[in-house]
Amino acid sequence: MVAFLVVLDIIPRLAQITRSFSKIHAYEAAVVMGSLLFTWVDFSDVKLHLFPMGTAVVGIFAGCFVGMLAAALTEIINVLPILAKRVGMGSYMILLLMAMIFGKVFGSLFEWLFY
Repeated sequence: MVAFLVVLDIIPRLAQITRSFSKIHAYEAAVVMGSLLFTWVDFSDVKLHLFPMGTAVVGIFAGCFVGMLAAALTEIINVLPILAKRVGMGSYMILLLMAMIFGKVFGSLFEWLFY
């Protein structure tokens, strides 16, 4: 997960938006520690008994994470046409996008039907 966030450049983009480049190491440490902690929580038998307002706070943080991830993916999609033209695949752009779409659909169907 950390590698995925690094590829999407979420941490440098957050530092740029908030003008807090001096705290970029703290952001990176928070992402790594959060990934390690919640991987451990996922694999262990820990149960968190939260009151309803605590659950709402966790939901807000989860929503912020998903929103930032969606925004980063949107920026990546905008790069695809530029990359295709530089590599010389500008005329094959439709085929490239269709391959990505069908790969996602067939991969999802395979997982849902067989696992």
